[in-house]
Amino acid sequence: MFSMRVADLVQKLAEKGLHAQVQGDGNLVITGIASMHSAQAGQITFLSNSRNREQLVTCQASVVVLTETDLPFCQMTALVVNNPYVAYAHIAQIMDTTPQPAQGIAPSAVVSPQATIGRQVSIGANTVIESGVILGDHVIIGAGCFIGKNARIGTGSRLWANVALYHEVEIGQYCLIHAGSVIGADGFGYANESGKWIKIPQLGTVQIGNHVEIGACTTIDRGALDNTVIGNGVIIDNQCQIAHNVVIGENTAIAGGVIMAGSLKIGRYCQIGGASVINGHMEIADKVVITGMGMVMRPITEPGIYSSGVPLQPNKTWRKTAALVMSIDKINQRLKKVERHIDKDPASSDDALSK
Repeated sequence: MFSMRVADLVQKLAEKGLHAQVQGDGNLVITGIASMHSAQAGQITFLSNSRNREQLVTCQASVVVLTETDLPFCQMTALVVNNPYVAYAHIAQIMDTTPQPAQGIAPSAVVSPQATIGRQVSIGANTVIESGVILGDHVIIGAGCFIGKNARIGTGSRLWANVALYHEVEIGQYCLIHAGSVIGADGFGYANESGKWIKIPQLGTVQIGNHVEIGACTTIDRGALDNTVIGNGVIIDNQCQIAHNVVIGENTAIAGGVIMAGSLKIGRYCQIGGASVINGHMEIADKVVITGMGMVMRPITEPGIYSSGVPLQPNKTWRKTAALVMSIDKINQRLKKVERHIDKDPASSDDALSK
């Protein structure tokens, strides 16, 4: 069970470069973390939005993380920080009790004698490590994984169960890949010869930078000739499809269910909303935000927030909207007719509209 004094927690945060000031009893012992509405005595919570400060009256937590602006409304021990949500993320890391994917090298693991294994590496049951693989120090590989020939995994990276890394895939340092993900499968490359599909071997690989997190059951295809490249600090949610030769810039965030077509280039510090679909063979600039279910068919050259799609409506309203969309060509023709009449004779515009 986790247990830590508030004063010691502040010291741990300082080691992470986060300044926190205790207002109240620094000797209180924290045993858990919870949301404001469910926290109990002994737990720490956080207030990230002043609009919710009325919850401080009924909150049962022993400690709350908040800003100096909200401190006058707090009757319990507080940690005063600049950004409570960021502080919460760091505190959750400190208090995290998630077990490691593996401990030690399981007897059932199959490790090629031609593989290079670093110091303090753990490999789970029934995992296969093929020849030429290089595992850095402190790498942890969960049960049932497959690491193909000449693949490389950098220092401190972790793979959960049933991850497949195809041959020559490169994973950087301190990455986290969740269960069921497949990195380096063939891209969707075929040539059509008189109606018959001829497979194009995918001769590139996948290069993943440092501090990258990849969600469960996400697939990242290897390049056809050049490599598929995922930059440092990229975070990718569950069940995403990233096609061959895609390049994703540093610190971009990709929510669940996103589909990216081949040879797409995405800039740095972008945010891609869930279930978005992005066409290939084009570029998206740095610092672009695409809201959920966006359909991106053309390049985006300027930073900003972009959206598409029809928001949910009651079925009756949606049917009317759909009918209008289906009639948009007729409406456009009528509009052009009106414009032509106005250009010829402005006085006839009312007559044109009536026809």
